Formats: sequence, structure tokens, C-alpha cells
Amino acid sequence: MVDINETASNLLEKISKTLEKPYNAMALGGGIALVILLLYHAGRIFGGSYVGPFFTFLHVVAGITWIGLLYYFNLVQIPTMPKIPPELKPGVGKYIAPEALLWFRWSMVATVVTGIIVFFSGSAAVNFTLITGIVLGLIMAFNVWFIIWPNQQKALGLVPAEDDEKAKSARLAMLTSRANFVLSVPMLYCMVLARYME
Repeated sequence: MVDINETASNLLEKISKTLEKPYNAMALGGGIALVILLLYHAGRIFGGSYVGPFFTFLHVVAGITWIGLLYYFNLVQIPTMPKIPPELKPGVGKYIAPEALLWFRWSMVATVVTGIIVFFSGSAAVNFTLITGIVLGLIMAFNVWFIIWPNQQKALGLVPAEDDEKAKSARLAMLTSRANFVLSVPMLYCMVLARYME
């Protein structure tokens, strides 16, 4: 009988240099997607009908990253922080949170930009359901850039702030993130179902 762990280990060790570095792993995934694109859709690339579907794919990847990090913050990091010993909290605040927030902000921007391209490419199923999802997504994007991020900068000590201001900023950032968490459910419902509600 084949030992699945040994088989997986042998296979993954062969490509471990690629998998160990996230950007290399991302490039490998992109390369595999490119091969599939060339195998199945090469004829559509230059026909003009490929822009909408391709940017829909990019919109979904960016959206998964953005909303995935939103769920990470709300389901993992925020509830776990009170349980972390005080001497370990600076590691989260100095290394993990700033990196996660970088990806969080810019994946939001990528989601909005690719969504705008899809909307104006003519490939989106434009209806009231989609418009509602767009409005909810734009409210969430505004919250990220103009409320969560500026307040997180204070809370994490990335910009100067007094201790009481840091505490107020941390709370406002958390509550706004939680509001986005709430809005994400109807937003995702609208975005996914819009195509089927024509």
C-alpha cells in the first residue's frame, strides 16, 4: 500500500524551492493558469471577448485575498489577541499585522479596479442585485482606506499617537472591520447571485 505522506513529501520536496517562497509559489500558480489559458482559450484572447472573463478572474482572486484577510482579522486575529501573552503581542503588532494590512489594503484596491473593468467591459450581468453588491463593496473599500487603515497606523504605532488615542483608534478600526465583516455577507451574496438574477 502506498504511504500518502511519503508520496506527497517526495513530490513536494522536488518543488520545495518554489513552494517555500510565496511569490514563487504565486508565480507557479499563475504559470499553470497561463498554460490552461493557452490550452483552452487561446482563440478568444485576441477576439475581444476575453477581457471581461479575464478581469472577472482577476477580480475574484483579488476579492478572495481581500475578504479572506477580512475574515482572518475578524475570526482569528482580533478574537485571539486577548489570549496572547503580553510579551508576545509586539510580534503580532510589529510583523504580522502590518504585512497583513498591506495585503488587505492593496487587494481591496485590486478588487475595486478589476471590478470597474469588468463592469464596463460589458460582460457583467448588470441588474439591481449587482448594483447593490457594488454599493456595499464600495462602502467597505471606503472603510478600509479612510477609517481602518489610518486608525490601524495609530494603534500599531506606525504613526505617532498618545496611548489613549491608540486605544480609541484600535477600537474604531476593530468596529469598522467588524462592520465590513457584516457587510461582506450581503455583498458576496449580491455579487455571486447577480449573474443568475437576469
